[in-house]
Amino acid sequence: MKLTILGCFSATPRTLGNTTSQILEIGNHMFLIDCGEGTQVQLRRHKVKFSRIKHIFISHLHGDHFFGLVGLISTFRLLTREADLHIYGPKGIKEVVTLQMKLADSWTNYKLYFHELTSTESELIFEDDDVEVHTIPLDHRIYTNGYMFKEKTGDRKLNIDAAEEANIDVAYYRKLKQGFDIKNEDGILINNETVTFPPERPKSYAFCSDTAYKKDIAPLIKNVDVLYHESTFLDAHAHLAPKTKHSTAKEAASIAKLANVGTLILGHYSSRYPDLEAFRKEAKTVFKEVELAEDGKVFNFY
Repeated sequence: MKLTILGCFSATPRTLGNTTSQILEIGNHMFLIDCGEGTQVQLRRHKVKFSRIKHIFISHLHGDHFFGLVGLISTFRLLTREADLHIYGPKGIKEVVTLQMKLADSWTNYKLYFHELTSTESELIFEDDDVEVHTIPLDHRIYTNGYMFKEKTGDRKLNIDAAEEANIDVAYYRKLKQGFDIKNEDGILINNETVTFPPERPKSYAFCSDTAYKKDIAPLIKNVDVLYHESTFLDAHAHLAPKTKHSTAKEAASIAKLANVGTLILGHYSSRYPDLEAFRKEAKTVFKEVELAEDGKVFNFY
């Protein structure tokens, strides 16, 4: 599982900082999560292949989370994209995008599918053989969702030496990987676990931005490997969090602790703070495994 932070600041782009957007590579997918202004420039800077992005997840319709979307869709068109593009986001996102396309007479030459969300309960919105994606209802000033990405358990790993010693025909190796017991060439049933290794442990990632402190999301992200949670404010400005429906670094850490996550990544920082290390310092008083999102930073989780 690989996470590339394209932007992690709140409100407006900065000279050296972009608004929210990130790429998650999981289960052979490359998902784009949020698409703040300038996202396509960041994609180019980090050499992300546009053609690999087939699913975009937008948390909410505040500009710092989706103002780059129309531009990216337009660029895909200019690059003569052919692959379908699926966009998941709040009801209204289709109207916003298609109105601009209509007024510019710039309809896409590829199929564009909108999956508009309205539920205030967690729901499954994407699933294939490798991954499933669920919404995480958040508490912000407008309708907002986070997203939980979960790998499915993969095939078992073949122990070639053991399979050969057990005299199993290579034609059945695929069945072994799928977990079946197989009869060898002598007609003896071979227990699968004696000739295979367990599959890799499936990984999971939860994205939660923007939101006020909302402890009832903890069961939805229980035991997730990695949690990205907004931390707009430090303690010095904690009084601003409830009225703006944002969180502090300590509140993000409290969610991580409640949910027993593996690693917490902080982001969506207010531009009033010159030193990001202060976010880590405050969060670590509550939860130990804390990382800081930074534009261009890549996290690999094995």
